[in-house]
Amino acid sequence: MKKEIKIGISGNVGSFSEEAANYYCQKNNIKNYKLKYLINAEKTLKTLHDKKIDKAIFPIENSNGGIVIEAIYAISNYNFNIKKIFEIDVQHCLLVQRGINVSDIKKIASHPQALKQCRMYIKQKLPNIKLQEYSDTASAAKDLHNNTLTSDTAVIAPKICKKLYNLDILEESIQDLKFNFTTFVVGENLNK
Repeated sequence: MKKEIKIGISGNVGSFSEEAANYYCQKNNIKNYKLKYLINAEKTLKTLHDKKIDKAIFPIENSNGGIVIEAIYAISNYNFNIKKIFEIDVQHCLLVQRGINVSDIKKIASHPQALKQCRMYIKQKLPNIKLQEYSDTASAAKDLHNNTLTSDTAVIAPKICKKLYNLDILEESIQDLKFNFTTFVVGENLNK
């Protein structure tokens, strides 16, 4: 039996990075793997550098939102091999605590990239709402669920977060472009 591959991802449970990692493993017939939820690219690449994981998967660019700035800064701090570059289609949802309506929303929390990818939607549908940048889309959903974020907050996150964090979806596919692809990098240590 092959040893379990440890994969660090720059997201939480329910994140697009988790979806990307599962997609990558399926496409490459990797069955024996465990995900480490490291939330951001810096921590993911540091953990790879420290040899605590075998692979690092993180987003680097979105077709609508552009370069993932935090990833560029993290890449500049570490040397690693790029094993693969691939894309997944990213569909954002507007999620709220159970029973909350659009009229109750005073703030939207999400990763800066998700906010960029939905900027026209926000401008048209929720123009006076305060925006709060968050470390990760799924972390925002998790924190809304556990009341770290107030109930008048909506989050932009993947659809799976509805089920994972017992939230309601007010609207699906709110990204500005119908086809919204994010490019992910799979990194490995240099001595592999």
